[in-house]
Amino acid sequence: MPTQDQSILSLDALRQLERQATDAGYNLMQRAAMATADWVSHHLPSTSRLLICAGPGNNGGDALYAALELMRRRFRVDVLVPTQPTSPATSEALHELEQAQGHVMFDLPRDYRAPHLVIDGLFGVGLSRDFDLEWTTLIDRINQLGSPILALDCPSGLDAYTGVPANTAIQASHTLTFLCQKPGLFSASGADLAGNVELDLLDCPPRLIPAADGSINQPDVRALLRPRNSHKGLFGTVCVIGGAPGMLGAALLAGRSALACGAGKVHVCPLDDRLPVDPVVPELMISALDEVADLPDADVLAVGPGLGLQELASRLLDQVIQQPQALVLDADALNLLANDHAAAALIAKRQAGTILTPHPAEAARLLGQSTETVQKDRLLAARRLANHFNCVVVLKGAGSLIVGPDGFYHLNTSGGPALAVAGQGDVLTGIIAALLAQRMEPFEAASLAVHIHGLAGDDFEMETGGPIGLSASDTAWRASLMLNRLIQERAQEQAS
Repeated sequence: MPTQDQSILSLDALRQLERQATDAGYNLMQRAAMATADWVSHHLPSTSRLLICAGPGNNGGDALYAALELMRRRFRVDVLVPTQPTSPATSEALHELEQAQGHVMFDLPRDYRAPHLVIDGLFGVGLSRDFDLEWTTLIDRINQLGSPILALDCPSGLDAYTGVPANTAIQASHTLTFLCQKPGLFSASGADLAGNVELDLLDCPPRLIPAADGSINQPDVRALLRPRNSHKGLFGTVCVIGGAPGMLGAALLAGRSALACGAGKVHVCPLDDRLPVDPVVPELMISALDEVADLPDADVLAVGPGLGLQELASRLLDQVIQQPQALVLDADALNLLANDHAAAALIAKRQAGTILTPHPAEAARLLGQSTETVQKDRLLAARRLANHFNCVVVLKGAGSLIVGPDGFYHLNTSGGPALAVAGQGDVLTGIIAALLAQRMEPFEAASLAVHIHGLAGDDFEMETGGPIGLSASDTAWRASLMLNRLIQERAQEQAS
């Protein structure tokens, strides 16, 4: 049954694992088939009618052997084999199914009645091309049956590593993936096409598993456990720089979220000097900024929320990059950076921790390419940025990526459309800054911040029943609530 291991292997490492497991005598096809049958038996009664779709490759073999096992368990099984197998193991599986008198169809009847479940074993992880008309017609018809669909390893037509679909793809309600997690199941369009994802390691021994390329984001909060003998000086000071005229709210959102998520003190230094105090959160210390020399003492500088693109903003950014504190750059700080090669070179040489938090359009500007190119391979884009700037990069979006300078990454699965509203990036910046101020390392701080920001959105959807109406202001305190829950759970684990 599904495992809690959340490692992500590169495609090359996954193929290496498959070869090593086969050489060691592990029949992965049979194990995947058994895992599939166990999943179906756990979710449906044995009187259920199933349509099992088997493609020409090894993914089809998984599906055919699963059909044999489900027949033995007395499920009513129809097997669709649209084309003859190209894999010898799949050919053998089809032969065994025919010998067992399984009900095999070579096309889908026009009047085919929707089954209780469709199992998609048409194409697996290796597919990297568009379909011809015959396949697009079939896949669209399977989707139109309206039945729940269990995809094996990944939905047919979806690139399991980028989350980008071919010209059509299976719309799965569930995906049972094998051996390791696949990033495309959680990112870009894959977040919608894969449905509920579960992982089965197929009892593959750990000694055969190569080093992970990344992992699903499951950050640890141990660094935030607090002694009773605490004072604000232990939890650091954040300084938010931004808030040009007309955009002061962005800086306030970042400051409020930094305070809500544990920073001992928070300064907001806006470029607009017309607000002496935040009437909602008067604990914020506000002082307008004209020069970096006027900066208050702080452990972390968060630059960009509402910063603007004027000459003062550009000058401040150049100066801030040369400061010794940990640094979070977002929004207009990134837009300025895209056109300032000297500043970019200085960031790569910084000794203190640096975190960039672009959305796809900002990442595209930094890389000098289109947003569409970034979205076609989000991991590649994030890794290029992390390497170029020698820092931690958070590439925001469905399946936000947190990437270190060494290329190792966390893929975040919390959050959803509730967070698609103005100001959420400012809140995330404040959360990251707060965790840095509490002495978390940059990669861990960014990972935890993205996770609890997403949990805040999930909490809103659970409470209200839908994704509409979450404001950024509301998110800040919800993130604080999520963070405290995680800390309490961790404290209870340590006490037990």
